[in-house]
Formats: sequence, C-alpha cells, structure tokens
Amino acid sequence: MNNTVVNEILSKYEVDNKVSSLTNLEKLLNFGRLGGTGRLIIYPVDQGFEHGPDRSFGINPEAYDPHYHVQFAIDAGMSAFAAPLGMIESGVSTFANKIPFILKCNSSNSLTSIKDQAVTGNIRDALRLNCIGVGFTIYPGSEYNYKLIEQACNLFREAKEAGLITVLWSYARGSMSKKGETAINIISYAAHMACLCGAHIIKVKLPTSYLEDDPTKDAFIKNNIEIDTALDRVKVIKRSCFNGRRIVVFSGGEAKNDDELLSEVKAIKQGGGNGSIVGRNCFQRTKKEALILLDKMFSIYEN
Repeated sequence: MNNTVVNEILSKYEVDNKVSSLTNLEKLLNFGRLGGTGRLIIYPVDQGFEHGPDRSFGINPEAYDPHYHVQFAIDAGMSAFAAPLGMIESGVSTFANKIPFILKCNSSNSLTSIKDQAVTGNIRDALRLNCIGVGFTIYPGSEYNYKLIEQACNLFREAKEAGLITVLWSYARGSMSKKGETAINIISYAAHMACLCGAHIIKVKLPTSYLEDDPTKDAFIKNNIEIDTALDRVKVIKRSCFNGRRIVVFSGGEAKNDDELLSEVKAIKQGGGNGSIVGRNCFQRTKKEALILLDKMFSIYEN
C-alpha cells in the first residue's frame, strides 16, 4: 500500500484531521485491489429502489439475492459496497468486516415522476450496521433542490460528528433538458455543489461535451475551457471539486458494452479522476463476465 498517496489525499480534508472520519476514509482508500493507489471502485446496489427489482435483476436472477452482491464485491476486490438499509441489514452479520459498507440514506423510485428522494436511513442505522460512511443523493435543478441540499448537509454534519465518511450523489434533474443532465457545464456545477455540501467523496455522471443553454454556458465559451474529449471533461470536473482537493468518482451509468466502459475508465484515470462507482454494468452481466470486465478496469487504474 502506498501510504504517501493516501496521506496526500487525507491531508486535503483539513477540518477532519483530528476526528475519526479520516480513519474511515483511510480505511476505504487502503481497502481492496486498489488499496493505496488513491483510486476506488465502489459497488452500489440501490437500483431496486430506483428502477425496481425485475428491471434491475431479471437479466441475472442470482442478483435478486443481496448476498450475491456483497460476495461479488468481495470476490472482485471492490473498495466498498454501498446500498440502502434493508440490503445491508440482510448481510451485515454474514459479511461483517469483509468489506466496508456505505449506507445509502435516501432513494427515489420510478413509480412517480417527482424529482425527489425519500430519506430511508440515518446515522444511527449506519453505526448499528458498522458502516464506514453514508451516501446521499441531491438533484440540482429539481424543484426539491433546496430541501435535498439541506438534508444532505444535516446528515453529513451528524456523520462527521460520529466519525463517518460522506458520499454525495449529485445528479442534475428537473429544470434542464434531458441532454442537459449530462452536459459538462451542468455536471461541473453539480459537482462543485457537492463539495460545498461537505462531501468527502463526490459522485457524478461522466459528462458529455454538450453545453446546456444555461447562464454557466458562456463561461466555457469565453474562457476557452477545453471539453472536446472525455479526458478534458474529467479534468474540468476534478478542477471544479476544489481544484482536485476532493475525491471524485464517476458513475458507470446505463448498461453498455465492455469497450465503451473501459474507454470511459481510461479517460477517468488519465484526467485525474479517482475512480468509478459501477453497479448495473456488473450485476446485469453474469458473474464470470462481470469479474473479467472488472479485472480490466482494475488494471487500468493500477497502471
């Protein structure tokens, strides 16, 4: 394990230097196949809430079982397993101390079109389940934007007092076009908001080169900010996150083929991103296929 790399990252979280949330962040950065590299691959399984069990797991029936997911994360050498309350409760004893758990504390569902999230977990749950941290989603641009941001900040304040790390899913929704949800100017804004909420780790989608018709658009044009390649865009996002002082991981997004995903991983690595948080692109493949794909992803981040 490269303690120099990990210590350099930890040194950028100055407010946490004397509290135990840094201990948990160090544990995360030193766990799994990428331990000590400053890179992460986190395995999230909250899609049952977001899309329903059959849409998520029907293609791979083994994935209906929560134990399948935790064991998969362990076998693959993942940095952590992130999931809602019930899924972690279903395996917390069986898999105790075998992989870091992150409790996802709010969730949406596709049975409604409302761009909001319900709070489904709290700090007491995370501590009871021996999690190293909590995750939360905000929807910048949604009519519930301000409420979600307030909830995130309140949760994160409690989390840090309890010595837990914080991960913020920052997904633009609502006021912009569908194409704008992954526009570089919108993702950059959403990533910076996540930093301002106090997140240790920021999760965003990998942006496209599209510029949403928004007041932020002119800044990219007038300042000649380079956004042509995925590598360029990863650099923009990392710069938006306190000029690289915060850990940024990128969503694997919708199901895609191996070449597409590996191309994205190369851009994340070369652009200075800290890694990936990938769920559907694992459990919607057979376990064998997913492990082969992940081996290639790990190899990119390691070299």
